[in-house]
Amino acid sequence: MCGIVGVLGNNQVAPLLVEALKRLEYRGYDSAGIATVNDGALDRRRAIGKLVNLSDLLVHEPLAGRAGIGHTRWATHGAATVANAHPHRAGSVAVVHNGIIENFRELRAELTGAGYHFESETDTEVVALLLRHELAQGKSPRDAAETVLPRLHGAFALCFLFEGEDDLLICARKGSPLAIGHGDGEMFVGSDAIALAPMTDRITYLEEGDWAVVTRAGAEIFDVANRRANRAVQRIQVDATRIEKGGYKHFMAKEIAEQPVVLADALKHYVENSGGAHPTLRLPEGVDFTGVDRLTLVACGTASYACHVAKYWFEQLAGLPCDIDIASEFRYREPPLSDRSWALFVSQSGETADTLAALRYAKDKVAKVLSVVNVPTSSIARESDLALPILAGIEVGVASTKAFTCQLAVLALLALKAAQDRGRLTPAELAAHLAQFRLLPGLMNHALGLAGDIEKLSEQLAEAQDVLFLGRGPMFPLALEGALKLKEISYIHAEGYASGELKHGPIALIDARVPVIVLAPRDHLFEKTVSNMQEVMARHGKVLLMSDAAGVAEAGMGCWKTLTLPQVPDLFAPILYAIPAQLLAYHTAIAKGTDVDQPRNLAKSVTVE
Repeated sequence: MCGIVGVLGNNQVAPLLVEALKRLEYRGYDSAGIATVNDGALDRRRAIGKLVNLSDLLVHEPLAGRAGIGHTRWATHGAATVANAHPHRAGSVAVVHNGIIENFRELRAELTGAGYHFESETDTEVVALLLRHELAQGKSPRDAAETVLPRLHGAFALCFLFEGEDDLLICARKGSPLAIGHGDGEMFVGSDAIALAPMTDRITYLEEGDWAVVTRAGAEIFDVANRRANRAVQRIQVDATRIEKGGYKHFMAKEIAEQPVVLADALKHYVENSGGAHPTLRLPEGVDFTGVDRLTLVACGTASYACHVAKYWFEQLAGLPCDIDIASEFRYREPPLSDRSWALFVSQSGETADTLAALRYAKDKVAKVLSVVNVPTSSIARESDLALPILAGIEVGVASTKAFTCQLAVLALLALKAAQDRGRLTPAELAAHLAQFRLLPGLMNHALGLAGDIEKLSEQLAEAQDVLFLGRGPMFPLALEGALKLKEISYIHAEGYASGELKHGPIALIDARVPVIVLAPRDHLFEKTVSNMQEVMARHGKVLLMSDAAGVAEAGMGCWKTLTLPQVPDLFAPILYAIPAQLLAYHTAIAKGTDVDQPRNLAKSVTVE
């Protein structure tokens, strides 16, 4: 959500700013802009819509200068208009901002009373005007920033550019991520390392409450108490930040196809062969569930559905009671937490604002905080006692695919470890589960082979206005996830339900125009699910049954469509069945002509509450 970039370069920075913003497109945005200082003069260009509109504007109205800032905005306060686009300017200062200034109304009233005029509807403009006011009192840019920053309440990442200062950026973070890049006589600021990777592989991550004065000579960093702070310079792997479609039409298609490979990589990381016959788990020291009396799982969106699946695993395999919370609700209901319990936070970006706030609420109330993240340098990872990377690689498509299945894989391994620690699995039983797990990438390749059949039926599914997904046991949260994927990128209204809940209300929606997608591997709950499916068919509902060969043979008669998946151990079925659910959403969106990788109104990384 919103992307920030800043450059103090040796050459013209406008092209660098636009290129860096392109690498931040995955975060979601609806307008973009840049500002530069050239021969002391501050100027900016802004455009609504995609970055190509800003690029076109810069062809006709170029910006010169070797110092600049850029921004992609996802609208919060005020619609997507040029006036509301960043950078915001007030006199001699330009500002880009990710986050929300929660006390902007009071600040706006104060500034209006002092005679200042607002040109936008945004909360960000108050920051620019506050800086302008302090500069008007004769303060230096550094002193002005030091005065203004403590007055801002909320979550934010900020970067300031000043007229007459072509060797100065000032940046700050509170709640939203921000990184500083170190070059050869050049310095950079960015929302994440992905934006900065083409320019440098040396990154400093600002910590909570930090602010920094950046010149080409380096960065002077201060903590929340305005004390000098030493923050490490880290080397990033540039290859790991490469963003390419690799011949696919969309990033989402590429990321769906990558799942067997990235899941195999995760398994190699966490499962040790020990001579080949009896694989064992290789988890970080400190992951020991002995004596843990409860596990609290917290996440948002797709990650929360991964937690729902994991609840079945932890409780059934390990006998470990689990609570699940949506991160945005967790701390506000003030849940009682035990010093014998653990809290586990799941986030693809590791910067999800609600999840990070929930982690901070829980940290001193539980025995241990674990996180499952895709970015090991993220805020959530750094603030956890133990962080387990899912090793999915960069995921650009807003609708999560490979990150979801890798989250499930790591959570499944944790559940197996909990079962072992709590005496519910013998070493031989654990080894048998792990041996089965290693077969899953091959089964996923078979599932990917269904793409042609799914593409054909999606042409008809695209005509629906409402779609229902049904599942039992761990397939219930997968039904929720399948519905989320479909509505995210195709804009078709879709809902997921536990199959047994059908006749408690949702069955009223069934008619011949409503497709019902049933996720039903032939497991111990299969007969129950089929009974609910028959209730749908008796009311002329269009059933798409996803099952294995035995399930399709037994229950496929009379269905609108069937998809036959490989037989899979019950434990790993949610991971395998995620693939056809993703392909269904993808091909339906293609049939409808929607923006698959950047669906309307959505952002990849939600860094504000």
